[in-house]
Amino acid sequence: MHFVVCIKQVPNTTEIKIDPKTNTLIREGVESILNPFDTYAIEEAVRLKEAHGGTITAISMGPPQVEATLREAVSLGVDEIILLSDRRFAGADTWATSLTLAAAIKKLGDYTLILTGQQAIDGDTAQVGPGIAAHLDIPQTCFVRKVEALEPCKARVQRLMEDGYDIVEMKLPGLISVVKEINTPRLPSLRGKRNAKSVELKIWNADDLALDETEIGLNGSPTQVVSIFSPKHDKQVEKFDGDPDQAVDLIVKRLHEFTKR
Repeated sequence: MHFVVCIKQVPNTTEIKIDPKTNTLIREGVESILNPFDTYAIEEAVRLKEAHGGTITAISMGPPQVEATLREAVSLGVDEIILLSDRRFAGADTWATSLTLAAAIKKLGDYTLILTGQQAIDGDTAQVGPGIAAHLDIPQTCFVRKVEALEPCKARVQRLMEDGYDIVEMKLPGLISVVKEINTPRLPSLRGKRNAKSVELKIWNADDLALDETEIGLNGSPTQVVSIFSPKHDKQVEKFDGDPDQAVDLIVKRLHEFTKR
């Protein structure tokens, strides 16, 4: 079996900076980490490989610095790593990102199951996984909390819902996006760290994927951020002293005044 994990490198900070011209994230000079939700996808792929055999390929799109994140994935049990890196990919929204990742998976050829994290912490859209499945025209199940059974041509999974979970049987090849309830990610092993240094990194650009420049990056993104800003917080504090009963009456009066605004 061939498992493909799509991962992302994200900023390790809450102080996100935005380019005022493109309204996209400024990543230069900011420490980056493996998207936390993707660690659960990697762990599940490793567990499935241990149970059923096969290989795991991790794919990520971004600048050359993403190599460090891909090699971290190797230390966690991934076998092969591919970096999609091209200046023409820059500024991609979820549509253009999922299109590019789908093209890379098509280039891989044979695969059994694609795994992604629930979402990325820098965007929180949870759209890339389903977008990949749509571009590849394959079945997909989101918010998977458990893989109950896996066969060469089908899988049975538990999909997390607000009031419990559904049991879904899907044909393969297919895609699942996993939630953190699915497992507990392992720490890198010594063997994994050694492998991370020696595994070949394949780098593919837009030409390697036969992608049209009008379909990728900022040019191929139908979603454009018109403006972005930090919300203003208008805080007012009023202190009530004296007799508790009188204070309660004043608080109730103020609340009534607030609700009428």
